[in-house]
Amino acid sequence: MNIAVVGTGYVGLVTGVGLSEIGHNVICIDTDENKVQKMKEGKSPIYEPGLDELMVKNIEAGRLHFTTQHAEAFKEVDVIYIAVGTPENEDGTANLTYINQVAQQIAQIIKKDIVVVTKSTVPVGTNHYIKKKLKENVSSHLNVEVVSNPEFLREGSAVYDIFHGDRIVIGADNKKAGEIIRKVNEPFGIPIFETDIRSAEMIKYASNAFLATKISFINEIANICEKVGADVEEVAFGMGMDSRVGNQFLKAGIGYGGSCFPKDTKALKKIAENVEYDFSLLSAVIEFNNKQQRKLIDQALKDFSSLEGKTIGVLGLAFKPNTDDIREAASLAIIPELIKMGANVKAYDPVAIENAKKVLPEEVQYVGSALEAIEGTDLVFILTEWDEIKSLPLEIFAEKMKSAFVYDGRNCFSLKVVQEHEINYYSIGRRLSNKQDLIIESK
Repeated sequence: MNIAVVGTGYVGLVTGVGLSEIGHNVICIDTDENKVQKMKEGKSPIYEPGLDELMVKNIEAGRLHFTTQHAEAFKEVDVIYIAVGTPENEDGTANLTYINQVAQQIAQIIKKDIVVVTKSTVPVGTNHYIKKKLKENVSSHLNVEVVSNPEFLREGSAVYDIFHGDRIVIGADNKKAGEIIRKVNEPFGIPIFETDIRSAEMIKYASNAFLATKISFINEIANICEKVGADVEEVAFGMGMDSRVGNQFLKAGIGYGGSCFPKDTKALKKIAENVEYDFSLLSAVIEFNNKQQRKLIDQALKDFSSLEGKTIGVLGLAFKPNTDDIREAASLAIIPELIKMGANVKAYDPVAIENAKKVLPEEVQYVGSALEAIEGTDLVFILTEWDEIKSLPLEIFAEKMKSAFVYDGRNCFSLKVVQEHEINYYSIGRRLSNKQDLIIESK
């Protein structure tokens, strides 16, 4: 089938490449000429493991194309995917500016019947709004149907997810349109769940809000574990053995981030407010996550009366491993606060430094390796659990730091192994039996 995908961010590009891999003829559209030229050469503008290789494969096979011209892309297609951003407004609502722009372009250009698929995360009712706008602006003899097909890709493993997802959700109020999108997706070999449009839109928000709640719950348990002497990793494992609970998203740490959970939880809260429903549980999840991102700073201030003049190494800037995305990352909350306190910050991340430079204070010193970030520091904060960081030999903290105080926000190291080394180590929801309640006077 001939398919156009509007937008080449994480969702749009992975979707376009995935559709071409299962045999469709796909053309991806972006307004950035430099970005499009790089993609034509098989170079992904985002860091996503395995994506470049699939791009090259399908470009060479003649199934994957890129353009800046909507008219060129829409000429012969049967299906148009909308995969543009829906950034957060100041009040927490989703910004639909790009959605409106794409709808207008579709209405102005198409000359044949079409199915429009909304891949972007949009508030409940948006797909009906898109259809209304299209119907008002296309020629009366054309039939345009709109289908909701929310994405469930995880950054850092999106290529795997598109071929091995748990389900594909198709929301359609028109039977024929739903059948067309089912046929588009059947080659993925993933279970397909068909429902109405509004339910499909809600499934996306409800799924992300539930996972964010699960993360916040285990972090609350972690905070209690620290006070009662329990180990949150043992607790989480025992909980996860219950099939009703499940073991995913029970990893304690310094909270969730990224482009989805923070934005979607706030958007769902706003959706609830718009229908006069007080979603107090979700409000608590959002508030708690904001506090959790400060845990390492709070602990460091307990250990040192002041961080002024301290040299602090930061390991990891991306919101999670295997991505260069720093949106809502813990580093964005922690590093500016450290700078305000008068600390000197040395930061390292395998791939996210260039993105970090655009938003973090200019005082931050960026270094080219984890070792450089550790060397000569008073404290080290671990904010992202990259494999490279998790595999660091613990002796280098004692050998290279001025004073070996390690604040691990992602529980990267075994407590048993930590106890074999001369380092002062703080993690989330776990306590070293022989190094509790250590207070260091500021020098």
